[in-house]
Amino acid sequence: MRVVYFDCFHGAAGDMLLAALLDAGLELAALERGLAGLNLGGYSLELARVQSHGVGGARLRVRVDADQPARDWAQIRALLEGAHIPESVRATALGTFGRLARAEAHIHGVPVDQVHFHEVGAVDSIVDTVGVCLGLELLGVRKVYASALPLGRGWARTQHGPLPVPAPATLALLAEVSAPIIPAPPDSEGELLTPTAAALLAELASFSQPAMRVQRVGYGLGAKEFARLNGLRAWVGELDGVEASGQEELAELRCNLDDASGEALAYAIERLLAAGALDAWAAPLVMKKGRPAYQLACLARPSDIAPLAAIILRETPSLGVRWSLVARRTADRDSVPVETPWGTVRVKRKLIAGAVAGGAPEYEDCAALARASGVPLAEIYRAALRGADL
Repeated sequence: MRVVYFDCFHGAAGDMLLAALLDAGLELAALERGLAGLNLGGYSLELARVQSHGVGGARLRVRVDADQPARDWAQIRALLEGAHIPESVRATALGTFGRLARAEAHIHGVPVDQVHFHEVGAVDSIVDTVGVCLGLELLGVRKVYASALPLGRGWARTQHGPLPVPAPATLALLAEVSAPIIPAPPDSEGELLTPTAAALLAELASFSQPAMRVQRVGYGLGAKEFARLNGLRAWVGELDGVEASGQEELAELRCNLDDASGEALAYAIERLLAAGALDAWAAPLVMKKGRPAYQLACLARPSDIAPLAAIILRETPSLGVRWSLVARRTADRDSVPVETPWGTVRVKRKLIAGAVAGGAPEYEDCAALARASGVPLAEIYRAALRGADL
């Protein structure tokens, strides 16, 4: 399994993440062809090989040719949904901007669809975000890891005026996934981690260093000069050891509830999944004195235990949450778009040793087509499976 480890020794920005991938072997021409599917004009990519503090790396600049409007979340979502880009890239880009929208909505106290992106809604941030998602796809990366993140110190200029470092959105994004942070070096005054990079890493990365065989290393250098090297490294390679077999260590959180309504259980499951749980469910059980009850449970990465336990305690009557570490082995998977008479359906396929061993259409795609056409859901499912040769 090909992976990338982002070694963010001096923070991260969207252009630095993308520059590191380009320095590690991503072809600029292939990236530009893929980004053309955004139908977003008025910009060009300028890639340079530069030296900083005796280290060579790539520096990327998105040159904007004309004034660009600030965009809200609804406009960016429509842009991405209408783009001609791979479905996996669309999904991760939507997830990244969705995280930003939720963070900004909470900070400013407005509905999510009314969030106006200023700096991160500009063309350069859109290109950086989609470019990173597309670059990982072009490189064949299946899993992303990242180091702990230095945040910087002092104040940063924004459209809202000077704000403390880290920016409120950056800190909210990191808190949502319990990302590990480290103190900024004393000689690094200013912002080291941008909201764009924080959203990308929150959406894409597991914050740990994997056992891997490193094949290529790329340096992405920032435009601002500091007393130390302002950049990050992308280590590209193959997983080694236990993780390469698809086995991973996860946490299972549980609590028993005999006084929660069905609506409350459904809402708790919804919140757990939105906060990063890998799966969540409720199962009936019988407690002492024959009382009927439910066990609420979720599967999560160990780094997510604290925020998910907090959700369970906040959204249910439970006074406590138990958890234990469990091992999981997974099959590889991919997603392919399949054309049906009523529209496109994404089909998730299970892969074993590179061969297709089964799959299932995405429910939301099938349901949307069924509602629009009046065709039974089962018929759309069957057509999608036929189109995927399953």
